[in-house]
Amino acid sequence: MKLAHSYSRLGTETAFEVLVRARALEAQGKKIVHLEIGEPDFDTPKNIRDAAKKALDDGFTHYGPSAGLPQTRAAVAEYVAKTRGVAVAPEETIVVPGGKPVIFFAILALIDPGDEVVYPNPGFPIYESMINYVGGKPVPLPIHEKLGWDFDPAELERLLSPKTKLVILNSPANPTGGVAGPASLERLARALHDKAPGAMILSDEIYSRLVYEGEHRSILSLPGMKERTLLLDGFSKTWAMTGWRLGYGVGPKWLIDAMAKLATNDHSCVASFAQIAAIEALTGPQDSVEAMRAEFVRRRDVIVRGLNALPGFSCATPKASFYVFPSIKGTGLGSKALADALLQEAGVACLAGTAFGANGEGYLRFSYANSISNIEAALASMAKVLPRLSPAAAR
Repeated sequence: MKLAHSYSRLGTETAFEVLVRARALEAQGKKIVHLEIGEPDFDTPKNIRDAAKKALDDGFTHYGPSAGLPQTRAAVAEYVAKTRGVAVAPEETIVVPGGKPVIFFAILALIDPGDEVVYPNPGFPIYESMINYVGGKPVPLPIHEKLGWDFDPAELERLLSPKTKLVILNSPANPTGGVAGPASLERLARALHDKAPGAMILSDEIYSRLVYEGEHRSILSLPGMKERTLLLDGFSKTWAMTGWRLGYGVGPKWLIDAMAKLATNDHSCVASFAQIAAIEALTGPQDSVEAMRAEFVRRRDVIVRGLNALPGFSCATPKASFYVFPSIKGTGLGSKALADALLQEAGVACLAGTAFGANGEGYLRFSYANSISNIEAALASMAKVLPRLSPAAAR
């Protein structure tokens, strides 16, 4: 007996693998500071928890439509219209268990074997994994530190072709904390029209409420782009609802309908009581969101300052999300080697930049979704062991 050949093309998300290794070390009595997992350490706001409890009491414990409860889809449509400045109808939305199903379903619905998909590198690893799984051709788009962790529009234009069926955009970005500038978005929209007329955009905006400089901009709001864009957003990062498994997609009805059919085959529907809580998240008080965002800014400044003080490290200040992506080229060590050593020797769990693609070599990703005291403890431990790990950094 053996697995299907297509299974061999699946990748993984290294954050969860490192988390397992870190938990194993903790079970042996070693203290670990977790800066590997992209999960807010805050509790889900009370008003949202209360809404879920009331929904249970009100009988929202049964199956719902595969695309989402009508009232939840309406709330998503209203929220996206308000935050992106584009009119959205409820039937142009789908509610799914987390953000990943939007990626999975979009690629399943759009990509035939051999179709080209342009995706960010370094970028969220599930993009490339799913492209490979369906037999598409991954076309990596370099994301450059020298451009403030943006892509080069001219480089993108060279990568587009009539074979391009999908362009994946992630802004604000994981792992870099970068944001695509307005000029980049506008050139992307023009290039798509000129060079890849049959292509869609998957715009992953899961960190849209965690922008620290300026306002969030969505390519969805550009003229003519609503018909060609599938927006991905959700509840995990903004409202600290990672365990609730709630996300949504917004796009043309023909694509949403196709994704709803996949949802029927995959998970039937999202838990009804959780969808009622999602309405409260979207429409209720937002002061908790702003409080979390302000705390992330404080943590960002602490970790950036601390990383830049480490020998061999150079860390740009991220514009969004809760990640830093420092260069470690000055240490003389490879990304995976240093990440492994920091876990074993310093008790600091982080991710090698190569977990996000080949262009991540020479970088590490740290999540600052942890307390300032834990971040400071991690920095102190790293400062202590780095001279031993890296002779080049010690000099």
